[in-house]
Amino acid sequence: MLNPHVYLDTVVLLGSIGGQLPGEEPVWFALGACVASLLWFLTLVLGGRLLAPWFKSAASWQKLDILVGMTMWIIAAMLIKNGLS
Repeated sequence: MLNPHVYLDTVVLLGSIGGQLPGEEPVWFALGACVASLLWFLTLVLGGRLLAPWFKSAASWQKLDILVGMTMWIIAAMLIKNGLS
């Protein structure tokens, strides 16, 4: 209710993709999307628990920030490269 992106993703994106499938495939598509969502959030919870002790230090957060920043720069460079070619 508080996250409008949930409705956008669920109704518009998954609904438009699943609606194009023939026969019984939309049911299987919806089931697969539900299972994938469940696995994703379980992985986030378990990963958070496992990494919580590591993220107690400021140095760990700095390393994460550097990794995220480098990833964003690499994606930006790839977008520029692909846009110019």
